[in-house]
Formats: sequence, C-alpha cells, structure tokens
Amino acid sequence: MRHWTEGQADDDADRSLVRPYTITGGRTTPERDDLTLITVVTAVAEVLAEPGRDRRRLQPEHRTVHGLCRRPLAVAEIAAALHLPVSVTKILIGDLIESGQVRARPPLAFARAGGLPDISILEAVRDGLREL
Repeated sequence: MRHWTEGQADDDADRSLVRPYTITGGRTTPERDDLTLITVVTAVAEVLAEPGRDRRRLQPEHRTVHGLCRRPLAVAEIAAALHLPVSVTKILIGDLIESGQVRARPPLAFARAGGLPDISILEAVRDGLREL
C-alpha cells in the first residue's frame, strides 16, 4: 500500500494533513481510551463470512484495517501497515469495533496475568536495576 503523502512536493505539507482529517470524518482524537499501541485487534469471523454486508459507508482504510485483522494484529502494526498516524488508526479501529466488525483485547500476556504485573515484581526489577 502506498503512503498517502507519497508523490507530494514539500510545499504541499499543509495539504498532507487533509487526508487523515477526511478519513476520520473530521475527528482528531479517538473516542475510545482503551486502545493502546499493544492492543490486539481481530476481525470478527461472522462478519467476514457475510458477503452481502453493507460496507459502503466505510472508507477504504476501514476495509484495509478489516482485511489486515483477519489475523490478530497490534494497533501499532496496523498503523505501520496503513502508513497513518496511530491516532487516526485508533479512530478507524474504534469505528470498526462500534460496528461489530472487529474485536479488541489486551495482549495475551496481560490477559493471562489478570491485567498489569504485580507491583512487587515491578519494585524488585526497579531495585535490581538501581543496584547495577
């Protein structure tokens, strides 16, 4: 996929900001605060199987995100594949979550541990690093 700024002259830098603005419908910040760089996004299998599903209102980038997420990918990986800022990518993913086309979850390491690591482990690591 080509980067959306590819082929533009340097004096067109102001116009390069227009495309992300139009992709997101003018939104500049994601509505969801639970999407981090390492949040894993996966396409919903039932939606993939519905060929007649109405996807006309989606931007091409929405469809690209959905296609990429046929296998689980982190938000950062999706942003890199789209060559878009992470904030724009989070808005696109939020739209797809809201429409039920993708699901997001924390990475398995956090899910298995029940969230964040135990504070005693973090303190032990901190103390060990100080002793170095």
